[in-house]
Amino acid sequence: MNSKQENNDAVCSVIAIDEAKVKAVTEALPDNMDIDDLANIFKILADQTRLKIVLGLAKEELCVCDLSALIGVSVSAISHQLRLLRNMRIVKNRKEGKMVYYSLDDSHIENIISETLVHIKE
Repeated sequence: MNSKQENNDAVCSVIAIDEAKVKAVTEALPDNMDIDDLANIFKILADQTRLKIVLGLAKEELCVCDLSALIGVSVSAISHQLRLLRNMRIVKNRKEGKMVYYSLDDSHIENIISETLVHIKE
């Protein structure tokens, strides 16, 4: 089958809209603000450095220096990425004396990543 024929198979040959289905799905979709927030989470996780940070923090609470050594980038680069992740409520921090430790804000992001890993390995 050539690619032109494959493309034609992916499109309806008759234009017919099932208004009941479209209405039901439209009502079930999140509002535009939530969709925007969801897209922003995926954008933030699309960066390899940030994703490695999240993967590391899914295993262990770490400080900036630990993350720098783990990922192989400068402390300032890690700090910048952590600020972005914190602003998106993906990571949180806690201070212990002069040390600041980072961890995932909750298990939701870890679940998304775990499910995605399962998906790509299937």
